[in-house]
Amino acid sequence: MKRFRTWWRSIAAIGLAFVLIFASAAPAFAARGGGRIGGGSFRRMPTRSYSAPRSRGGNYGGGGYYGRGFSGGSGFFFLPFFLGGSGGGLFGILVFIAIASVVMRSLRGFVGDGDGDGALGLGTDSNKVGVAKVQVGLLATARELQRDLTRLAMDSDTSTPQGLATILQEATVSLMRHPEYWVYVDSQKYTTGMAAAEQKFNGLLMAERSKLNAEVLSNVNNRLNGINGKQSQPELTGDAIEDPSEYIVVTLIVAAQNKALDRVGAVRSTGDLSQALSSLGAIAADDLYALEILWEPQSPEFTLSGDEVISIYPNLIRV
Repeated sequence: MKRFRTWWRSIAAIGLAFVLIFASAAPAFAARGGGRIGGGSFRRMPTRSYSAPRSRGGNYGGGGYYGRGFSGGSGFFFLPFFLGGSGGGLFGILVFIAIASVVMRSLRGFVGDGDGDGALGLGTDSNKVGVAKVQVGLLATARELQRDLTRLAMDSDTSTPQGLATILQEATVSLMRHPEYWVYVDSQKYTTGMAAAEQKFNGLLMAERSKLNAEVLSNVNNRLNGINGKQSQPELTGDAIEDPSEYIVVTLIVAAQNKALDRVGAVRSTGDLSQALSSLGAIAADDLYALEILWEPQSPEFTLSGDEVISIYPNLIRV
């Protein structure tokens, strides 16, 4: 009987220890949970881009997508003339080579910048893709921002360029409403070809996602995971007013036609940040390839401490 009691007390003590450990770990885990909104495609050709006219003898593939070069139905119409009949001979071959060289040089002005995509455009500049990341650390006083982003994640259409452009506009407006809460900033910008831009975008996204313990709410390409849309956000009370040293971090990653990101430069001050956010919010749906918005913590119940911000986001600088 005594052995049974001793064994039972040991089990109870172990169980109590587990309860205490996991009870204290749960709030910490939730505090690091982030939200995510995103979507887009690098296979879509914006409608404002130049596209070559279709010929009756062939086509360039499905509309609105980047091809891998030309497809059949056309050729050098003068080839039979120079290599056969009265036009043949060495002179005809030389003329053919000269004309072919001119044609190939002209085509290089229209073909992309050599990243393998072969998309047509008006010169190489129109084929450039800009990838920009703007990251903002705000005082936790801006809890309304967390609610705005949560609402966008639960209610927005992330499967269309128009929906993504609206999300980007709403998110930047929410960030710009309270510049007095801006504390930290970081930015990166790259200009490259289509294939390299997709790789760069995905690299930035993976780096930022890896900083979250969990994505407690996400809406990517219209796949909503996480919080039930009917769940209400907690109301703040006087006792819940945060310490000024607590923060929220929001990250915007955007891929668009390079000209749409012309005014997004290095962000080192509040003025730079204001201009960058304004420029990002003005990007038209036709120019937008992909968008990702991440924020941490997702819930207004939680914030990040100053030490967490420094350790998790070491590239942030104070403004």
